[in-house]
Amino acid sequence: MTLLLGATTIGLILALLALGVYLSFRIFNFPDITADGSITLGAATTATLLMHHWPPWLATLAGFAAGLLAGAITGVLHTKFKINGLLSGILVMTALYSVNLHVMGKSNVPLLNEATLASQAEALGEKIFPIADGDLNLFGWAVGVRDAAMLFCVLGMVCFVGLALYLFFRTNLGTAMRATGDNPQMIRALGVSVDFILILGLALSNGLIALAGSLLAQYQGFADVQMGIGMVVWGLASVIIGEALVGSHRIGLLITGAVMGSVLFRLLVAIALRWGLNPNDLKLITAGFVFVALIAPGLVGKLKSAATAKANGSQLLEQP
Repeated sequence: MTLLLGATTIGLILALLALGVYLSFRIFNFPDITADGSITLGAATTATLLMHHWPPWLATLAGFAAGLLAGAITGVLHTKFKINGLLSGILVMTALYSVNLHVMGKSNVPLLNEATLASQAEALGEKIFPIADGDLNLFGWAVGVRDAAMLFCVLGMVCFVGLALYLFFRTNLGTAMRATGDNPQMIRALGVSVDFILILGLALSNGLIALAGSLLAQYQGFADVQMGIGMVVWGLASVIIGEALVGSHRIGLLITGAVMGSVLFRLLVAIALRWGLNPNDLKLITAGFVFVALIAPGLVGKLKSAATAKANGSQLLEQP
């Protein structure tokens, strides 16, 4: 049960990463590789501030703000300096590796002895939940108070962020952001600054990704300079799984699907590791899964077209 709770909690934390990737890849169709650096930037900023005894919620907001800045820089490089979008993200991601080292002062910052959102959630859980023998009785299962309290805390935060995103996309600014991704020429003709919208969108995307890094560092108890490697692929996999689960293009369902996809993907990984999967193969399997998920819709479409053509041909042959 502890494994299940831990995997679900990390899945919910990485759902913020999935929402950020959804914003850049699906809303703007922008291949933003900054995510691999911004998730570490959020963790590094929060961990460093926690080491200087900042309040956890303020350190978390600072991590979010650092991600906003990283995304805005990527947007500026692309819109103002006319650098290819993919190269803009690679440039910022590469620079962030050194920035993260300077922020932390070393490659790894432990947080086991610092006050974090996880420790505060645990203290709150001990006051609220009935505890027996140091564990919490949850639906007949004995689980750690820290795991259960952090799960509910992260779930509430993800629900809040998802609802805020949904409401934002229904505002004039959010509608303009979605329209910019669909048809930038049209939105430019309406007098909207496409450059500003894109910079804002990338800033918001990387802010959410950095927020995921901030929460992940506090939950795991450390921030590491290597923790962001391959995270953009993880986020894309979650988005693809979510789209397959909801089977709809409505913005509310897509946001929900991204969260569900992240949790499901993390649970599948946890089960595979429990069954003996070599951790060294994890990134390879993730990349393979994303490849299959990307080509599967096209293959299914071709099979349906072939089946329809065959059925039509059979009907023509049967006609007198």
